Amino acid sequence: MTAMTPSHPTPDLSFLLDHTSHVLRTRMAAALGEIGLTARMHCVLVHALAEERTQIQLAEIGDMDKTTMVVTVDALESAGLAERRPSGQDRRARIIAVTEKGAALAGQSQEIVDRVHEEALGSLAAHDREALLRALNALAGGHLATPVENPRPVRRARQAKR
Repeated sequence: MTAMTPSHPTPDLSFLLDHTSHVLRTRMAAALGEIGLTARMHCVLVHALAEERTQIQLAEIGDMDKTTMVVTVDALESAGLAERRPSGQDRRARIIAVTEKGAALAGQSQEIVDRVHEEALGSLAAHDREALLRALNALAGGHLATPVENPRPVRRARQAKR
């Protein structure tokens, strides 16, 4: 499966999940880029629309560190898609409020995300699609629900330029 173990009889789960995830992210980035959004911007917009949420809550939902969240919200504000406002529940906290323009774009971006997901899953037979989603949900909610603490962060290897 990988260059290091071509004759190994067990499928390389890490490679399969990493590769398909990487390709899906690149397709998502390209599709959302057509309307001027990143996946992170999309995530913040749709989750901020769902209910009043602070920057910290949105960062947790989107698995973003503080710096990445600030940069993402700065970009949304610059584009007129969202704004920071004091929370109605905690004056020290800032919520992200989506503008009308942001809400309209969030609707478009959700359609794009749904389409990219459907295209990926559409390449599978219906029974394989259901089995894959069931298995991934079981892993994400079970054995692979929580990352293991590691003193050396796991990084994705640089990809060769094509």
